[in-house]
Amino acid sequence: MSFQTTGEPVQDVPKLGRIQAIDILRGIALIAMASYHFTWDLENFGYTAPGLTAFGWWKFYARCIASTFLFLVGVSLFLAHGRKIRWPGFWKRFAMVAVAAAAISAVTYFVTPDGFIFFGILHEIALASLLGLAFLRLPVLLTAIVAAAVIAAPYYLRSEFFEHPALWWVGLSAANPRSNDYVPLFPWFGPVLLGIAAVKLASASGLLARLRAWIPGRWSNPLTFIGRHSLAFYLIHQPLLFGSVWLFSQVMPAAPQDREAAFLPACQAQCEQQRDSKFCSSYCGCMLDTLKGEGSLDKLYGNDQSSTWKSHLEDLAGTCTAATEDETEGGQQQ
Repeated sequence: MSFQTTGEPVQDVPKLGRIQAIDILRGIALIAMASYHFTWDLENFGYTAPGLTAFGWWKFYARCIASTFLFLVGVSLFLAHGRKIRWPGFWKRFAMVAVAAAAISAVTYFVTPDGFIFFGILHEIALASLLGLAFLRLPVLLTAIVAAAVIAAPYYLRSEFFEHPALWWVGLSAANPRSNDYVPLFPWFGPVLLGIAAVKLASASGLLARLRAWIPGRWSNPLTFIGRHSLAFYLIHQPLLFGSVWLFSQVMPAAPQDREAAFLPACQAQCEQQRDSKFCSSYCGCMLDTLKGEGSLDKLYGNDQSSTWKSHLEDLAGTCTAATEDETEGGQQQ
């Protein structure tokens, strides 16, 4: 999501104030994000099938939302600083987003330590806003080419060199690290660059001037308001939604789910943050069979936090990982 405000005009566009169409689009994206997070909350408390938001349409929906926000980062960055970088305003906005990102990391580290957000959407926005300044005056074609290269990079440039936690923010490690919101530089800087390229074309073609002159009806007021206060909306909405679902669960808790049926989709969703679907199917099947065989599936759902149990789970995961990799390599050789 873009937390830059539209500022002084660029090129030959007259100064007519904010472009309401951009605020409206940002507001729509924020509402979409809230709907996804609400569904995630329902899943977290057992009201939907495990892993629902990690697969298929929901996964595509989440990526479209993130892409839209980051595209608008590029658009707003150019609108605010395309003619001249206004450093005081830039650093003020950058600091707000960076502090909010650090707060998200701190809170999620204590609430969900196994999947805390060390580099999520706010971290990416802060970094992309800084790096995007270098592209404000470059040719549109060059910006678009770099954008395509950034988006394609994870498909071709992954390396064990980036496996160190200090380099996870890059997004080129051989396997993605665990996190509830992982939005690394590659490929997510790409949509920001596409936003910069698109708004340059819109400015040159006169479309930007027409958008500035467009005045929507009163129906747009809620969306415009949300779009203009996107950082506040982002920080507030999920605690409210999560808290509301938690309160509801205290009155009408979700029906207990079959643990065997729930394990596979939950394991698959978690595994696919790091490995491909084929590997995860075999790995999760191995884990389920092992846990059932030793009679410890119930213990897995018992929230045992002892170091002995955690160490045992790590050993099981290592055994199943090795077995699955051997099986995969054997299948490829045949």
